[in-house]
Amino acid sequence: MGAEIDLADEEAAGIFSAHRIRSRLAHGGHSIAAFRETLKWGSERLNSLFHEGMPADSLVHARSHLVDEVLRTSWQKFLPDSASGLALVAVGGYGRGELLPHSDIDILLLHRDGALELHRTALEQMTAFGWDIGLEVGQSARTVEECVAEAEKDITIITNLLEARLLTGDADLFRAMQDALTPDKLWPVKAFFEAKKAEQQNRHRKYDDTGYKLEPNVKESPGGLRDIHTIGWVTKRYFGAQTLGELRERGFLTKQECDELFAGQDFLWRVRFALHMLTGRHEDRLLFDHQIKVAALFGYEDDDHNRAVEQFMQLYYRTIKSLSCLNDMLLQLFEEAIIQPQPGVEPIALNPRFQVRGGYIEARTDDVFQRHPWALIEIFLLLQQHPKIEGIRAQTLRLILRDGRLINDHVRQSVQARTLFIEMFREGRGLTRNLRRMNRYNVLGHYLPAFGHIVGLMQYDLFHTLTVDEHILYVVRNARRFAMQRFRQELPFCSQVMDRLAKPELLYLAAFWHDMAKGRGGDHSDIGADEAERFCLDHGLSHGDAALVRWLVKSHLLMSLTAQKQDLSDDAVIAEFTRAVGSRQRLDYLYLLTCADIRGTNPALWNNWRDSLLKELYNLAARSFERGIDNPLQAEERGSEIRSKALVLLAAQGVGAEQAEAEWKRFEDDYFVRQSAEELAWHLPPVMAVQEQDLPLVLVATIGGRGTSVFIYTRDRDHLFGLSTGVLARLGLNILDARLHTTADGFVLDSYVVMEGDNTPITQPVRFEEIRTALRKVLSDPEVSTIDVNRRVSQRLKHFNTPTHVHFSQDDTRGRTILELVTADQPGLLSIIGRVFQKRGILLNAAKIGTIGERAEDVFYVTDRMHRPIVDDGTLHDLREVLVRTLDRDTA
Repeated sequence: MGAEIDLADEEAAGIFSAHRIRSRLAHGGHSIAAFRETLKWGSERLNSLFHEGMPADSLVHARSHLVDEVLRTSWQKFLPDSASGLALVAVGGYGRGELLPHSDIDILLLHRDGALELHRTALEQMTAFGWDIGLEVGQSARTVEECVAEAEKDITIITNLLEARLLTGDADLFRAMQDALTPDKLWPVKAFFEAKKAEQQNRHRKYDDTGYKLEPNVKESPGGLRDIHTIGWVTKRYFGAQTLGELRERGFLTKQECDELFAGQDFLWRVRFALHMLTGRHEDRLLFDHQIKVAALFGYEDDDHNRAVEQFMQLYYRTIKSLSCLNDMLLQLFEEAIIQPQPGVEPIALNPRFQVRGGYIEARTDDVFQRHPWALIEIFLLLQQHPKIEGIRAQTLRLILRDGRLINDHVRQSVQARTLFIEMFREGRGLTRNLRRMNRYNVLGHYLPAFGHIVGLMQYDLFHTLTVDEHILYVVRNARRFAMQRFRQELPFCSQVMDRLAKPELLYLAAFWHDMAKGRGGDHSDIGADEAERFCLDHGLSHGDAALVRWLVKSHLLMSLTAQKQDLSDDAVIAEFTRAVGSRQRLDYLYLLTCADIRGTNPALWNNWRDSLLKELYNLAARSFERGIDNPLQAEERGSEIRSKALVLLAAQGVGAEQAEAEWKRFEDDYFVRQSAEELAWHLPPVMAVQEQDLPLVLVATIGGRGTSVFIYTRDRDHLFGLSTGVLARLGLNILDARLHTTADGFVLDSYVVMEGDNTPITQPVRFEEIRTALRKVLSDPEVSTIDVNRRVSQRLKHFNTPTHVHFSQDDTRGRTILELVTADQPGLLSIIGRVFQKRGILLNAAKIGTIGERAEDVFYVTDRMHRPIVDDGTLHDLREVLVRTLDRDTA
């Protein structure tokens, strides 16, 4: 159901008058060529009008009008005027008169018994003709009785038939079908509404109940065109209405709301039209490779802070947010009118401004927000404090949407508003749900202009999978879950740390503010920290609490960057991190904020490996605070402790301490601080037992819940890192960590942590054996020096340009060079880098591997062949040049 138009006239007929279409077809002798040429002419004209800025509703109705005339003329070409008992009926979106350039054209051949057989030859010829002229039609043939029988069983079929429109043929037969499908005969209004509401809920769940994903579906995602269709279907079934405009006539929508609904629909139609035009096919997904082109079609250009595509997508996300609000309100109105009419139910007063009726909160007067604008915040706090309230009544929701703009600086600075808002964070319970409601209904953006700025703001990369506002609310949600009993098994250690927080609301506030300053230029952590502190002080927090929130916002990336990019076996790294944090209290808050942030940025980022890294850094820092920052744990002490724990585990396997220590004499000290006790105990017995003719030794297992560990023990040889990583990449695995050691007598102890390509754990023993066998085959063949990964760069990665950057620094304490690399992710990346290192005579000591969406951000710890740091500027310059040249060439 679309905007108010009669397909026989109005602007659609003005673009393609029936007379002009028929004349073109007749002039060509009703030949296949004439029909094909007419359809091509129509498509080109519509594309031209799109570029000229014609409203999309005119374009989609004009396309439908063109197809109408082509089908009617085809009918007349093949069926005699005397053909009775047959009707050509448009159904579904085509029945609504809404066709995009490549929309499905669904028709129903309605027939009486016997008529189909009588005219079968002519109908078959007409169907074949449709394919010949390039009109792909989805066709079904049913009698009225069959329509009724199918519609009774399937809500989708009754919905399609509800929008049926007679194109040509037996009008009496068409009316008979319409009469047979009325609500008094099947699918009563109440049952129809409940089915459509459930259908929408199920559809939304498929998209994780958010339309704010990186590549939304314009039609099916929450807030998309299908939500408008749902309103239209219920309207038609309830009122018998033909257009959405009748909702205004019946008092369900104000003029402003009606205008907003049609403007949103027109925008989405225009986006969908652009997608069909650009791709030359039916395409409803705003994929990465389309977004930039659509943004250009809409006239956006890059500016200093945001790219054109980000500006366009922000408009898209804000549009679907507005449409979601209207969808919420209208479905609630229908719910109250159709399902729960309660005119005689007595309300229960909550306070002088609000009451509960039938489980829903409502304003006691229509001017409550006009008299008390701060009550726009109070209603959401009341929902938190009374969790049994199911929601907001539709009329009150309308008042919220109408009066949100009344929140001005005077209201923002009022004691009432500030007290109510900060109390939401102290209440905790229901915080996320009601912040989401406040965002959905525009109250949050009105109260905090900084939040309003990032509503719908996206970052054009594969790392951030949500808009900034949605991400922030997901991080708050994750932080809240640490405090909730029913989620304690999700991340038990985080819940234990959460129990120690004296003021959980400070964590929620830091989560709420941590990315608030994005999209404004400058360092968002610094800008956000200043604003967060000012907010806290304005809302009555102490200077100490405000300072903690400020520090958390400013430092919210500190722990993740340290854990994922630095060597946690390095005493200096732990000491520097501990000094930056400053106290055990800050460590607790920062750890929880970091976990919540990573899990809310990209679901694929959080895995057992990152969990274990953060936990390891937390425990090392916590222990440092216990000992005193000026008395850090030394590498020798850590190594000794790990060895002692490993000896206990080895004893259980029948390996004595003397045997273990004798074997360990061959291994360098670094080996013992860069492995866990469980890994030492796993490595040693097979290393002691293996004969040289049986090398390479390859072990694969899941150790300590850190992901899958791959351990290689063999004689050192050229290309070993490149070969090993090449094999793992060819198996479709992601490498998360690499630790490389060489014994004094020329053997290597190389360890990798890997996961499947989609970042899921490896669980099947057959997969372990596949990895082991593939590595042994390649590493035992001295003739193999390179591995061809033969994996294509994914379609999504092709749309991002990440030039290679290389930065060097020196680790003076451990005598090695740190090479930080940012480049485009690609299959076999580490194998390519390994070949460069080998050719340049560079030894790799360890690697921290980080794939952030389309970007690889890796850190390598290297030396020259003599195990010395690389300090010569010329050598470093040459290495940088060859890496940039090699990697940018391979990703071009």
